[in-house]
This record gives sequence, structure tokens and C-alpha cells, in this order.
Amino acid sequence: MAHLLIADDNEGIRELYAIEFEGRGHQVTTASDGAQALSMCREQRFDAVILDIGMPEKSGLEVLGDIAVCHGGTPVIVNTAYPMFKMDFRALRASAWLTKSSNLAGLFEAVDKVLRGPRNASGEQGDKTP
Repeated sequence: MAHLLIADDNEGIRELYAIEFEGRGHQVTTASDGAQALSMCREQRFDAVILDIGMPEKSGLEVLGDIAVCHGGTPVIVNTAYPMFKMDFRALRASAWLTKSSNLAGLFEAVDKVLRGPRNASGEQGDKTP
């Protein structure tokens, strides 16, 4: 069982992901904005973070960079409706990048992969594709 943080400003998505990942045996904590997600990451360690980009208070890209500084080894899966941000240099810190879909198979696969994936010498996930 892994402890996941799901950070998304859409309440329906947070609830859906929480139900789905809890049903797969994971412990889930949710955050409704970037500032809350970052605060939670400073208070506790997560096995993986599922992070939206377009959030109030602090964007997902800002949170991604801050998580990398606080917990460099925590895998972060960016799950967003805004694929154009994938080219932002800050996005390189993500372990995986997915465009939101009603089919959650890709998200499940990405989470499973980062949770079991070996880390390279720098502490980053070895493969950034789901």
C-alpha cells in the first residue's frame, strides 16, 4: 500500500481518484490547490504525488519544483488537461506526464510504474514515460 497525494482543484476529480486508488489498496490524501499540496508535502512524505497544473494559489509547475527541492525522491505524476505545459523546463522534474482522460488505465499504470520503478544515482525515476 502506498500513500498518495492527489492535488487537483476539481473536487469531482479528487473524489473519483481517491475512490479509485483507495479501491486499489492505497492510502489517499487530497489537496484542492497548489499551496495546500505544498504544505502537505512539507508536513509528511508521500510515496507519489498526482499533480494537476492549473490550480489556484500556486500552479502545479511551481509545486512540482518545490516538491523536488523538499523531497527530491518523491515521484510526481503530472495529470493535466493542459498538455502545452509539457514543454516547460520545470516539467522535466516530473516522473510521468499524462493528459487527463475519462479512462483511468493510463493513470493507474503510471502510478504503478513510479511506485515500483528503480531510481537512478541522482534519485530520479529512471523512465519518465508511463
